[in-house]
Amino acid sequence: MAKKKLVVLTGAGISAESGIKTFRDSNGLWEGHDVMEVATPEGWQKNKKLVLDFYNQRRKQSLEVQPNGAHYGLAELEKDFDVTIVTQNVDNLHERAGSSKVIHLHGELCKSQSTLDPSLVYDLNHWEIKLGDKCEKGSQLRPFIVWFGEMVTMMEPAARAAQEADIFAVIGTSMLVYPAAGLIQYASKEIPKYIIDVKIPDIGHVQKLIPIEDSASIGVSKMMSMIKP
Repeated sequence: MAKKKLVVLTGAGISAESGIKTFRDSNGLWEGHDVMEVATPEGWQKNKKLVLDFYNQRRKQSLEVQPNGAHYGLAELEKDFDVTIVTQNVDNLHERAGSSKVIHLHGELCKSQSTLDPSLVYDLNHWEIKLGDKCEKGSQLRPFIVWFGEMVTMMEPAARAAQEADIFAVIGTSMLVYPAAGLIQYASKEIPKYIIDVKIPDIGHVQKLIPIEDSASIGVSKMMSMIKP
């Protein structure tokens, strides 16, 4: 018998428990930098070294932390469910915990990309991209990150997964960043929708919503006991 499809949208709150700072502070700065400086194509054109250094530090930090109970719990659910993780996070903590199907909406820290040919993407086995590091076509490598103003190309497979879900869950996201926040609208009205956060975000009227107001790791544990066959 085919396993039920569980689709989980995760945000910064799940990684925060592992010690990864949420990128954007309340004042709109990312680690003391204006968003426009480090997360836009214009910022990249203006100061490539600043942008590379910014993501090098994020990458270094992400390699120093470990997955937490929420990551491991979601990976464990693959025993009973066909699990797809759709994440707004750029770290690889889901993969390191053992999740096998992860859709990264906003790119991946541990990869680099050609500035000349976006289809040329490379795995990084170290934390640093330097000025002068080039793709096979001779252009500077950039972080494999979806910057503001760029297309979220993985939204289409994410929406398709949400439409096919038997259970949908949202963990550790404010539901303010689009298009990711709209994913819950693709899920069938008939299916249960769990939302796990220390502060449940206001997402308007959604049928069959089950709020779990707790940390990601405790919330995932509670959800697991509720949905396990």
